Amino acid sequence: MAIDPRSHTPVYVQLADTLREQIEAGELAPGSALPSEARLTQEYGIGREAVRMSISLLRSEGLVTTVRGHGSYIRETPQRRQVEVPPGASVIARMPSGGERRSMQLDEGVPILEVRDPKGNVEVLPGDEVELTRPLSGRA
Repeated sequence: MAIDPRSHTPVYVQLADTLREQIEAGELAPGSALPSEARLTQEYGIGREAVRMSISLLRSEGLVTTVRGHGSYIRETPQRRQVEVPPGASVIARMPSGGERRSMQLDEGVPILEVRDPKGNVEVLPGDEVELTRPLSGRA
């Protein structure tokens, strides 16, 4: 897909859309390196700042991770574990604080889930590593 500098859509969003499509189509596989900023700048004929903004947008969506000095990589899809939400519990999804993100080693763009049981105990879970389930009611 070509970048249209005359479009109402900013060029960095157009590049992010193109890269997102390549990731979703499997053309850029999980764990593989994203092309370098210099290559994307040259290939799409846009400025380095626009390329950086595109990568930042994809990072905020949880699609890529960036390792300083090494480049950006397509995020691996983590293995999910099932967590049963007890009867009467509530779940809140939110973005983590900086401290939570560091302590839980979360990539940028990954939400956390707060599961509050009926007694008020709270369990904080990484949103990309769990699948919440409800207990079966026993009724057919």
